[in-house]
Amino acid sequence: MSTPPRKLDHIRIALDSPVEHEASTLLDNVVLGHAALPEASLEDVRLDTWFLGKRLSAPIMVTGMTGGHEVAAKINCAIAEAVAEHGLAMGVGSQRAAIEHPELAYSFRVARECGGDIVLVANIGAPQLVKGYGLEEAVKAVEMIDADALAVHLNASQEAFQPEGDTDFRGVLRAVERLAAELPVPLIVKETGHGLGYEAALALRGAGVRFFDVSGAGGTSWVLVEKYRAEALGDRVLASAAWSFRNWGLPTAQAVVETRWAAPDACIVASGGVRTGLDAARAIALGADLAGTALPVIRAYAEAGREGVSELLATMVRELRAAVFLSGARSVGELRGKRITLLSPLRDILVSRGVPLGLYLEGARSLFYPGATCSKTA
Repeated sequence: MSTPPRKLDHIRIALDSPVEHEASTLLDNVVLGHAALPEASLEDVRLDTWFLGKRLSAPIMVTGMTGGHEVAAKINCAIAEAVAEHGLAMGVGSQRAAIEHPELAYSFRVARECGGDIVLVANIGAPQLVKGYGLEEAVKAVEMIDADALAVHLNASQEAFQPEGDTDFRGVLRAVERLAAELPVPLIVKETGHGLGYEAALALRGAGVRFFDVSGAGGTSWVLVEKYRAEALGDRVLASAAWSFRNWGLPTAQAVVETRWAAPDACIVASGGVRTGLDAARAIALGADLAGTALPVIRAYAEAGREGVSELLATMVRELRAAVFLSGARSVGELRGKRITLLSPLRDILVSRGVPLGLYLEGARSLFYPGATCSKTA
């Protein structure tokens, strides 16, 4: 199947089928301390932050989902308008379709046209980097939408169970290293719902990457999405195998800690099952700089169009503001230094992975924020 019809398949399945991990993000294992005497004003709480050279009203990003189809163009425009309204950030879906079929570029470009000066992130897949894509194609993706950064997505789990999957990932790290050195805008490496761990983050940081989207397990399972596609194509073996791996991956909370520990000077987006502003606050308190969400946004669009997306984002911002306030902080920056408690199984998992939790909880979260990384424009 060619890329554009596959993109429409992904939208349809995400809207009509249960595609989320049964396993938790483990963000609910992160307990923020309650401040009965917050010594702050809710309305004065500052959520603004710098990201890719622009100021956001709140550290929330609608992460890349779609493009490459007429339906996707309408969705991207509506999301971009809502993101602009609330001063947030946005990524587009994989631009491979438009690089291979230039007539589809409009389905991605509308995000810039409708969103104005929002922080906008382009997107290409890691498998394409070892199948001929290089700096030229990366720059095309950036210029197509006048992007502030380029995300390279790691989707080995999805590709392993996709009927048309690209499963050769040999040479991806070297290709990413070249892009990080040559690209005129920052390079973000993102997972796609199955989580970045310590080893991958450490290798990528060594390759010059300083922006990460951990995209952990607990939200959309792209393995499960491909399971439905395999069923529709009559491939019972592939569908059965995908079902066995539907919950595969590192929970989002674990991915945040491991990526922060491996790359203490990085800018980290926590996505994967982030459904509320409280989830966002937990992720930021744990070590992320921004929080990202995707599936709830496209479902909000399906239910109520642009206004549905706007209401969802407004609710998330309100919840995040309340979480900062009730933690006794006056800003997102202060939230990172506030007391948190980690419950099991998250605590047990991190201990088993060798994370020195005493050091991490007492100092690493606040000490490992150089302040400049997220704001960089190159």
